[in-house]
Amino acid sequence: MKNMVFIHTNAKQILGAQVAAHALRRNSANPDAFDVRIIKAEDFPFIAAYDGKSYLREGKATVWHADDLQSFTPLRFAVPGLMGYEGRAIVTDPDVFAIGDVNDLFETDMKGAAVLARQMEANHRRPSHFASSVMLLDCGKLTHWKIEEDFGILFENKRDYRDWMWLLTQPPGSVAPLDPHWNDFDELTPETRMLHNTHRRTQPWKTGLAADFTARGTTLSSRLGVIFRSLKSKLTGGGNAPNGRYTPHPDRAQEKLFFDLLQECLNNGSITRQDVEREIALHHVRADALSLVRA
Repeated sequence: MKNMVFIHTNAKQILGAQVAAHALRRNSANPDAFDVRIIKAEDFPFIAAYDGKSYLREGKATVWHADDLQSFTPLRFAVPGLMGYEGRAIVTDPDVFAIGDVNDLFETDMKGAAVLARQMEANHRRPSHFASSVMLLDCGKLTHWKIEEDFGILFENKRDYRDWMWLLTQPPGSVAPLDPHWNDFDELTPETRMLHNTHRRTQPWKTGLAADFTARGTTLSSRLGVIFRSLKSKLTGGGNAPNGRYTPHPDRAQEKLFFDLLQECLNNGSITRQDVEREIALHHVRADALSLVRA
């Protein structure tokens, strides 16, 4: 069976996913050794079926919004089933861009683990856990991943979304650490193998847009901050931007990387100018995106 990279996304992040697919192929010495498949939340009806329903997140009742910027996240657990529980697969967020050759990741010795993911150290706010935004999967060892059933369990308050995403619900010893350079959080260094623009507010293709993601603050001060920004935006004519606006990425090299990749996509026809114009009109992509490429 051919190795497969799955990029899970939704309509709001489709351009990022398409650029990410291009980066995987263009930075591989042997792009024919694997396939890339983009999977969208809108193509999985169970994602929308729970819209408006309450689930458990960090111990608190939270409302599921099927149109949230990150509504695709449950789909990372659909991959073994989509592979028929056979072979190896990699799953990434749509804001992860290959710098190195993904075949090197496929060839990593998993040493019997079912999943490799970046390990996050414990601190005063969180336990040690794994970042499931980039995973190498041995699908034959993940037959217990039943995406619709597992998603439904969230709404029965039998599982916390955070624990699911952090792989804390997996059998002991089944998850092992992945070299963190395969999921570098907003750091582009000579060692970076995959760059993850994980800070939503500074995603380079969204600068200046109204932030369209659900605020995750759980403290009273953070909630009051959202309310204050919403009132200020309305009073100053800034429109309905309760979470503020996307701001420029602090590392201009990462912005340049994205738009260089986008330019290549426009040049090879995998993305058209009409595609970009449509995403701009939908406010999924910054208004000046086409002025930042030379295609």
